[in-house]
Amino acid sequence: MMIQIRPDRFLQDLHTLRQFGAAGVGKGVVRPAYSDPDIAAREWLAERYADAGLKTRFDPVGSVWGLAKGQSLLIGSHSDSQPEGGWLDGALGVVCGLEIARAAMEAGGPAVSAVSFQDEEGRFGVTTGSRVWSGATDLKSADRLTDTQGLSFADARARMRHLAGDFVDYKRFTGFLEAHIEQGPWLYEAGEAVGVVTDIVGIRDMRITFEGEQNHAGTTPMHRRRDPLQAMARFQVLIAERFRNVVTPQTVWTTGHVDVHPGAHSIVPGRCTFSMQWRDGETERLKKMEEIIRDTAGEVAEDGGFSVSTSDLVGIEPVPMDARMQAALGDAAEDVAPGRWRRMQSGALHDAASVARLMPVAMLFVPSINGISHAFAEDTREEDLVTGLQVMAQAVERMSVALAA
Repeated sequence: MMIQIRPDRFLQDLHTLRQFGAAGVGKGVVRPAYSDPDIAAREWLAERYADAGLKTRFDPVGSVWGLAKGQSLLIGSHSDSQPEGGWLDGALGVVCGLEIARAAMEAGGPAVSAVSFQDEEGRFGVTTGSRVWSGATDLKSADRLTDTQGLSFADARARMRHLAGDFVDYKRFTGFLEAHIEQGPWLYEAGEAVGVVTDIVGIRDMRITFEGEQNHAGTTPMHRRRDPLQAMARFQVLIAERFRNVVTPQTVWTTGHVDVHPGAHSIVPGRCTFSMQWRDGETERLKKMEEIIRDTAGEVAEDGGFSVSTSDLVGIEPVPMDARMQAALGDAAEDVAPGRWRRMQSGALHDAASVARLMPVAMLFVPSINGISHAFAEDTREEDLVTGLQVMAQAVERMSVALAA
């Protein structure tokens, strides 16, 4: 193999990156986009790119790039974290990009560039840095986004104004490769080392509001109540029943936020607004689920004497991975970890979904211990991290030939 990676150097860099924002127990990290630890980590990464012989650039939103000369394959992910995150979410893909680009430079080729996109974790939006770069969101619109404290994206990225240069021309890249922890239990429970991603699921997200009648909690008889929280509970039961013959084992749906008004112990609420998000790899199934959701909400409202309304539907379409790049990853996985890998869908959103607007993309997963992510307990065995890096490095040589053809 031309590219001679160094696992010791890779692991050392991964642990060094963890020190920026290290917090909590175990290997926890608090490194939200544009925080002091995030900016310091990006400056450190820029130094590593420069030491590797890559041209370093920060773009206007704070994504940091290590650029090889001429046409190259791009490898990376993100280095920002959740408010309480683990040390590998995003960071693994970033350091894989650094190590493979560096090893490729040392070997005299193939040409590999590296990147850490900004705000993948959604402090201000959804994969904000890669969406702006890909053209899915224009910078003017992104600047109006705010975090939960009301800080605007424009004001946050101004903290990196002293580093910012121009956007990188996507035409210099032949494709994009992203390594990531699985963030789920399948590889870990099966004792497998690698997942070759087939596609990233589509997402639909909306808010539903039931309005009933606000009244006294002590004097309103149960048979006279029009309690919208009860309507929401009935909706959830019916949805689970009606999805049963529509969904697959990979389909998921979640109500992660409920707002009851006015939210007092002694008041029967008058309004209940709740989130409804569903994910699947098939656009038609997503549409069918939407029909069931809307019909069920209308039925619950009519039966109980409630009014019902919905927010605008937010949608992200399923993203298939490039067939040639998948094949290269699969061949490499069989060489490095024979019989211990699988093809699998990604139920989480990643930067690769944004970049797919511009070029061929592919992803590789390594196991998450106990399926835990977005938590301080997030971890992966170091031998699995190295196996993932080895598969990536072998696949890069195959991809460089296939994508150049």
